Amino acid sequence: MDQFILSFITKNNFQQLSSEFLSYYFTIISKAGGILSQETLSDIQAALQKGNLEDIVKKIQGALVQAENAPLDVAVTGQSGTGKSSFINALRGLSHEEEGTALVGIVETTMEKTPYQHPKYPKVTFWDLPGTGTPNFCADTYLEKMGFTNYDFFIIISSTRFTYNDALLAQKIKSMGKNFYFVRTKVDNDLYNEKISKPTSFNEKKVLQQIRDNCLASLQCIGVPDPHIFLISNFDLADFDFQKLEETLLKELPAHKRHTFMLLVPCLSDAAIEMKRDFLKEKIWLDALKSSALAFIPFMPYISGFDLPEQEKCLNLYRSHFGLGDEAIKNVAQDLGTSVQELSTSMKSLNFWLLVKEDDTVGKLKACLESFSSVKGGLLSLVLQFLKAYHLRMKFLDTVADDAKVILHKILKR
Repeated sequence: MDQFILSFITKNNFQQLSSEFLSYYFTIISKAGGILSQETLSDIQAALQKGNLEDIVKKIQGALVQAENAPLDVAVTGQSGTGKSSFINALRGLSHEEEGTALVGIVETTMEKTPYQHPKYPKVTFWDLPGTGTPNFCADTYLEKMGFTNYDFFIIISSTRFTYNDALLAQKIKSMGKNFYFVRTKVDNDLYNEKISKPTSFNEKKVLQQIRDNCLASLQCIGVPDPHIFLISNFDLADFDFQKLEETLLKELPAHKRHTFMLLVPCLSDAAIEMKRDFLKEKIWLDALKSSALAFIPFMPYISGFDLPEQEKCLNLYRSHFGLGDEAIKNVAQDLGTSVQELSTSMKSLNFWLLVKEDDTVGKLKACLESFSSVKGGLLSLVLQFLKAYHLRMKFLDTVADDAKVILHKILKR
């Protein structure tokens, strides 16, 4: 059982909890940051100091609602033919031939800004903007025409070297207070060509460093100091700098937008799975802290009981977040050349009833309940339901994340 939540329920020493809150919070969040802003953290700490339970509930609930409903708009631009549309399709988890994909071609196929919603998370929209290398491009008017204020950040893409137009655009974006990121695509093609042309002297690490140095030099020469460049392949996001790009975006997004972006992060590595697990654990923990505060407010509605259909819905949601929904499992089985039944034998998150049946929450929480009863008296049934829901959701999340690693390693092994 979480020590901070346990102390909140059984002791209610708000002065001590206030002094421990920030340091404890930063131990449970992802290394990319949490979903609470510094202002919200300070407000919660101040409310704990005063023992103001209503304010604690209000601040946490407001932050969770904001995080769950935050829209995210990503602008993708660059010269024509650099792979903008392919990049968007990759982030949306779609192949080029699926319905609703961004148009891909060897010539400029995007003549006006085009929105593409994420198929699973409709609050996320990727905007395919006309290329900076087209005759109609003018840095002074481009951002205004493209609706600059609508985007959370810009990704500027190139498949060779970044141009003077890219630098002009970056400077304009920076002057308007937005973040931009340079992404060098088609790195896999460069490596392949280099390997074919120089089979005996080929060194992948050296070639990647040459590509990076070339991009840095070209951007610095045209007026962009200390640019951050991410090397990626649109056809294999697990390679190169994609994970580094994800972590950078998460760190630099406003806190309430991080949860939205985290949901669409594909589980392409153990590190990505752990990052997603940390974000969802933080949300479970904040929900539990809010419910703990509700338990001690007179006449306030208490946390809902342990409802099995609601818990099963929660498990299925976690599976979806980690790419383990029923349809996704079918696709993985097909790609691996095996049956869904065979693949399912290596997963523990598919059997909800077994997870519930094997749960030993009651025994683990006995001491906590006895402590609560001795201090507050009564309400044991309600407290048990709350603690069991909290513990089981943590168990669901860990089980799903572990399954995601199992499936990932099967795919990588293939």
